[in-house]
Amino acid sequence: MEQRFDGKTVVVTGASSGIGVGIARRFAQEGANVVLAARRKDRLDTLAAELGTERTLAVATDVTSQDAVQAMIGAAVDRFGGLDVLVSNAGLGLGKDFEEMTLDDWRLVMRTDVDSCFFGVRSALPHLKRTRGSIAQIASASGLGGDRMLSAYNAAKGAVVNFTRGLAHDLGQFGIRVNAVAPSLTIGEEHAVDHPDAGNLIERFNQRRALPGYSTPADIAGSVAFLASDDARFITGAILPVDGGITAGSGQPPLF
Repeated sequence: MEQRFDGKTVVVTGASSGIGVGIARRFAQEGANVVLAARRKDRLDTLAAELGTERTLAVATDVTSQDAVQAMIGAAVDRFGGLDVLVSNAGLGLGKDFEEMTLDDWRLVMRTDVDSCFFGVRSALPHLKRTRGSIAQIASASGLGGDRMLSAYNAAKGAVVNFTRGLAHDLGQFGIRVNAVAPSLTIGEEHAVDHPDAGNLIERFNQRRALPGYSTPADIAGSVAFLASDDARFITGAILPVDGGITAGSGQPPLF
């Protein structure tokens, strides 16, 4: 595989499962030093052992805490000498009818999906300015439209979408590119199969896809790596749907 990130350092949040694991593997395969950040240190250590501990750093991190995220970024720079790519992948989906949603539910989704991106960029920015690095955020097809029982998640991922676009304008002056990938249901993404209507979920997705089949964490990871690489050197502020064509349609009924 091409070594587009040889000698570069990449931070991946939410790296203990699903899409985050796929992203971490892809960057490691392309030669990067990879910093793995998530709550579950045991899972991070297992992944670090797989990828090779000489080029990985596992940091238990609560991404809803600015202090914890700042400490994680500091540990990354101390270990590898700099930072080239920030992948803000950590996120939480909540399948719940609005009338049943509590204020605590709402705030947890916003802290996990939106505040974590803000904390990551704020902490990484001084280091990315030095390397003219890039930021890739994981949005969602749910941030480009609305679905029943996902109003908090729709709102949070919609915020990530426009945060990405705004940051691209703010940070372009420093040579920093900011893009996002918007997946839909991805096999390996745990929250998708935890939905109370999971028995019909996959069938409903496939009824709306232009392409048959399902995306995997590796599919999302390939798109993230492209946007973070020099192959995309003149792309910023882009929201790339990786959803098999769900967002290509219009006027379709909600999934749930």
